[in-house]
Amino acid sequence: MTASTTPILSMKGVTRVYRQGKVDVHALRGVDLDIHKGDFAAIWGPSGSGKSTVLNQMGALDQPTAGTVLLEGTDLGSLSRKALSAMRRDRIGFVFQSYNLIPVLTAYENAESIMALQGVPVAERRDRVMGLLEDVGLEGLEDRRPHELSGGQQQRVAIARALASNPAVILADEPTANLDSVTSEKLLDMMARLNNERGATFVFSTHDPRVMKYARRVIGLVDGRVDSDVQKEQGVEHKHQSRV
Repeated sequence: MTASTTPILSMKGVTRVYRQGKVDVHALRGVDLDIHKGDFAAIWGPSGSGKSTVLNQMGALDQPTAGTVLLEGTDLGSLSRKALSAMRRDRIGFVFQSYNLIPVLTAYENAESIMALQGVPVAERRDRVMGLLEDVGLEGLEDRRPHELSGGQQQRVAIARALASNPAVILADEPTANLDSVTSEKLLDMMARLNNERGATFVFSTHDPRVMKYARRVIGLVDGRVDSDVQKEQGVEHKHQSRV
């Protein structure tokens, strides 16, 4: 899938400062970053570089101290709490390293849950969920609850759930962290296929070199700043080195 030229998500001059006791911690220092439709991008860096903070800003789970985050042209900082919640529900898909599935719900019900909140008709929900579970390799396992699934299968349910609302972007925070190498490779193969076939836009926060190998765009963070941005196309790497 080739990324479009118009960004669907933009961070402009984003700074995030946390207060720890009497000390200010500068998690992000003026981050400028655009994500385009069709991106399959990995954000990486050492611990404390700001990877998870960037994803939290993109996903409207946290607000910047300064700067703006735009999703499909909408300034997330301008929205009411209710509108922001609806934006997260409808336009942002989340995949977490701990899966975050609801234990008492089946794979089908977990994948369906976002659409139920959206009020999508039952028949449409069923068609979409069954298609997604087939796409992620869980056909026939729709009635199993999380404890009856392997870690890799649980993460596949989480990805189906993230895709169910047809979001603008899927944010995946260390999605392979709790998986073995073989399961990680299979999961990354699957997400790359969904990116190519469905045009799903993925942004990963990761320490995992396997994710960076699969990613077609690798964004490096150092001390809360974008240090590098490498776009891989047809085996050629195009590098943008930011000034810090």
